[in-house]
Amino acid sequence: MKALVYKSTGSWYLVKGSDGLWYDARVKGKFKIADITSTNPITVGDEIEIEIEDGAEQSAVVAQIYDRRNYINRQSPANRHLHHIIAANIDQALLICTIRQPRTSRGFIDRFLAGAEAYHIPAVLLFNKSDLHREKDALFFEETRTIYEAIGYPVMLVSVEKEEGMEEMERLLKDKVTLISGHSGVGKSSFINKIMPGFALKTRGVSEWSGKGLHTTTFAEMFDLPFGGRIIDTPGIREFGMVDIPRQELSHYFPEMRAVLAQCQFNNCLHIEEPGCAVKEAVEDGRINIERYLSYCNILDSIQDKAY
Repeated sequence: MKALVYKSTGSWYLVKGSDGLWYDARVKGKFKIADITSTNPITVGDEIEIEIEDGAEQSAVVAQIYDRRNYINRQSPANRHLHHIIAANIDQALLICTIRQPRTSRGFIDRFLAGAEAYHIPAVLLFNKSDLHREKDALFFEETRTIYEAIGYPVMLVSVEKEEGMEEMERLLKDKVTLISGHSGVGKSSFINKIMPGFALKTRGVSEWSGKGLHTTTFAEMFDLPFGGRIIDTPGIREFGMVDIPRQELSHYFPEMRAVLAQCQFNNCLHIEEPGCAVKEAVEDGRINIERYLSYCNILDSIQDKAY
């Protein structure tokens, strides 16, 4: 039977079968996915084939995993040379940000956007807590919106607490699989509770008999939206690691840089000290925002090239 993975706890998976029922599924023996090396072979959003186990109610074995349309990952907390796949088969990624309490840095936003670009996932920036904005905060938001809209990213402003600007959310999320992320304190849980009335009262998890001895790490989980579509909640994600991205490819994941790369004198230009660099020229004449360029430099410094 076909099934969809809604939650992964490492070795056990909460899946929803094509019959509409929930199953605790496990991997039998070694399970490898060609060309994907990660700390987790199966992840939230994966489409799989399961075999129902005889004599075990609502229990199944993963028999096959279907090809992924895309996936997004981060560095493994345990080993920076490995990656952990956060979720797969995503239609869009929504990053919840705030200008105040706390401020989401543009550097964090840029790293998130570059990660989404690398895995071909459209990204949307949603700024929450508009009700807390003072005049200088409003100006800073408008400046930030101008930067990101100019390079093609939708930017939205809401107050989840005051229910301001939330009318657009159903249209944005309807009938899509949306990965939702954001720093602690930006109101991600409040946002989810608002678009899913009663969400806080619902609890789902791997059954007690299959959950013994599980690691206490918090995992991503997918939920069905009442108006159609699904969201993937990603608690605990502080930073997306640029895993498996060579330094020379990073500029391809900054859309404004990608537009001028062909004009660089050298085709392996890193846009740092090379002569005849079209990217640096675009920064100097204001076509590329200086803060975005500095974010690129910081991310580039953090990437350690492997032997590709």
